[in-house]
Amino acid sequence: MGAVPGGSTGSARLMSRTRPSPPPLTYVPVGERPLRRLPQLLVGLALYGFSLSVLVRASLGVNPWSVLYEGLEHHTSLSFGMISAVIGVLVLLLWIPLKQRPTLGTVANIVVLACSSDLGLRLLPQHLGLPARAGLLVGGVVLNGLSVAVYVGARFGPGPRDGLMTGASAVTGRSIRLVRTLIEIAVLVAGRLLGGSVGVGTVLYALAVGPVTQFFLPWFAYRSAAERGGGTVLCEERNPAGMIKA
Repeated sequence: MGAVPGGSTGSARLMSRTRPSPPPLTYVPVGERPLRRLPQLLVGLALYGFSLSVLVRASLGVNPWSVLYEGLEHHTSLSFGMISAVIGVLVLLLWIPLKQRPTLGTVANIVVLACSSDLGLRLLPQHLGLPARAGLLVGGVVLNGLSVAVYVGARFGPGPRDGLMTGASAVTGRSIRLVRTLIEIAVLVAGRLLGGSVGVGTVLYALAVGPVTQFFLPWFAYRSAAERGGGTVLCEERNPAGMIKA
């Protein structure tokens, strides 16, 4: 059968109508439509924390930072969520020489993530069979990517770990991709040495969470007043500290 003339063009136009392209994910000032954006931030962070607990209960390997949290759990009396909060605060201290500035989104990331992940671990059962664990793994990765799109799309600024990445990239002149990779590898190795779990889930997360986030992001990325009106982006929105890579 021959190709339908204009078929690919028509498909592209249809996708552009149904799936909008996301705006730049730079910081938008807190005062701009907070009643619209703040619930999105909190829901996204709550889902993100819960998705981490889903991956933990799958027991097939977790993301690099969760490997570190799990490893530290073996050596402290703190819960998974409390360890994530402590690490978040410690990472914030690294922002000082990088000249990064915390935002509302940064603080909310620490608090909400700790509470929701601990709550998820209390609600979800342990010692499940392999089919159930496989389902939790896939569902956890999808939920994690969705939640990142939701809270990043609210544009309240980066979490502690994202700010470390962007700040280190700005100071060293290295690409965000390289800096992020080095940080993730260092965290993964440290967590593994402390006894955190690494497995097929760790690999699946690394490969899938980016594409999943990118898929959902166009529907959740908030457009600022200037962007909706086609005007010039505000100076506050160009703040490098607010640049987030999902």
